[in-house]
Amino acid sequence: MFESIKRFFRKKALKKYASTVPTGILPLKDIKTAVALIDVEDQSFDSCKESILSFYRENGIKGEIFFLDFRKISSNERLITSITNTLLKKDFSWFGRLCDEKTALLNASNPDVFISLVSSDGFPLEFIASVSKARFKIGRTQLPGGVFDLVISEPEGTSLPQTDIFTGVKKYLKVIG
Repeated sequence: MFESIKRFFRKKALKKYASTVPTGILPLKDIKTAVALIDVEDQSFDSCKESILSFYRENGIKGEIFFLDFRKISSNERLITSITNTLLKKDFSWFGRLCDEKTALLNASNPDVFISLVSSDGFPLEFIASVSKARFKIGRTQLPGGVFDLVISEPEGTSLPQTDIFTGVKKYLKVIG
């Protein structure tokens, strides 16, 4: 019963908030702004962040990095990322919808590309990717409704760190042009 209620609210949220911007593959030369979403729980978090920032600089892309952090942080621990660009569990509703403030931040730069390096395929990621107004969306796992235009996945039965996935993203973006 609870799951069907949750499903109802999720479907309603996607219908209301999903971007209507047409998406498709963009050549690298047409990408001027970008948003990347990385998981702070991935062991390659720091190196992935540096790799993304370096890629942005090398290609003249004005980019943002958002951090997905669903860890339980005790009162004596500190957040390791900027609170502005970190999506915490408390930023999501009980059924997984991201709050309006963080959604607006994700779309503030009017990104040409949205890159999700998060390995999850849960509703919070589905919501974030769906509401992104980016014209080109890249992810690790295809989501319901075919949200991503390009999916870079790991070989069956393996789990690669997000740095390796981003290396694949860069390779494909350079091939596309």
